[in-house]
Amino acid sequence: MTSKAGSKVSWHPALTVDTTTSSYWSNWRVILCGIWVFITMIFASFLIWKYEGFRDSNRNRGESQQEKAGSLYEDETWKPCLKGVHPAWLLVFRVIAFFVLLMLLIATGLFDGGSIFYYYTQWTCTSITIYFGLGSLLSLYGCYQYHKTVGGDKVDNVEVDAEHGNFVTPAPGESSSNAEKLTNTHGEFNNTRQPAGFWGYFFQIIFQMNAGAVLLTDCVFWFIIVPFLEINNYSLNVLVINMHTVNAVFLLGDAALNCLRFPMFRIAYFFLWTVAYVIFQWVLHACVKIWWPYPFLDLSSSYAPLWYLSVAVMHIPCYGIFALAIKLKHTLMSRRFPDSYQCVR
Repeated sequence: MTSKAGSKVSWHPALTVDTTTSSYWSNWRVILCGIWVFITMIFASFLIWKYEGFRDSNRNRGESQQEKAGSLYEDETWKPCLKGVHPAWLLVFRVIAFFVLLMLLIATGLFDGGSIFYYYTQWTCTSITIYFGLGSLLSLYGCYQYHKTVGGDKVDNVEVDAEHGNFVTPAPGESSSNAEKLTNTHGEFNNTRQPAGFWGYFFQIIFQMNAGAVLLTDCVFWFIIVPFLEINNYSLNVLVINMHTVNAVFLLGDAALNCLRFPMFRIAYFFLWTVAYVIFQWVLHACVKIWWPYPFLDLSSSYAPLWYLSVAVMHIPCYGIFALAIKLKHTLMSRRFPDSYQCVR
């Protein structure tokens, strides 16, 4: 790579060692890094098994149960956090975010080639794009449900109003007291919230997974990779800078507007997402002689186990920072809008 004095050049990973040889994988560094990855997988799997509620999915079906840590209702995937805000606003935000991120992914792929998807950043950005695409569909469905409800659907003379509750129209010859009894009788039916289905839970899981992944990628990029590039006089691609900025802005914006819960145990999916990326890189490098997208993934370095352990530990503060942002949202919004804030805290 050549460049003029005083000018900056673009940086590309260099192939430093042949990763397809058996000697590369037969050493203590690989074994120790493998132990870190295996422990992470076991820990994440235990959290999911203990708190996700899969064990009880076939028991007590149809019976009222106390909400579990991972409980989610269908309307929480498309409701804004304030009662007075129409779901269409959240729909518009998600549609804009989806198309901006999709265009950014396409532009990055066309400019840098398909190899750009070897990076964890592109994996995460793709996941966020899927999140906003699915979120747009769920919000569209939510707007339809909201329109039906506000429009005044009737069930056995019961008019349903999303903001003001139920009103029973008395039948001919029926007293108002009987109508009130019917209100109580049918109120249970109309006010029953439906538990989220597969796509609702999938939507919440990728939301929480991306929450940690976005902060991890941006922290690694801005605090590790960018200083390295600046010290060595390398330039930064504008698309890459946008990729490490827009993703966090859109996800934080959606978190401020939506009504999704944020149970802490779902850090497990964040761990498994990174583990899947690491295993993919290991399999790829064992089969193909190719450069490492991130220098600290290179197992030939004697510091590789320390790097792997450090990145694993970084998952906790990255996820925790986003969880604190959600907690701050609950605190501020519940104080500012005590009567209309409807998120579960």
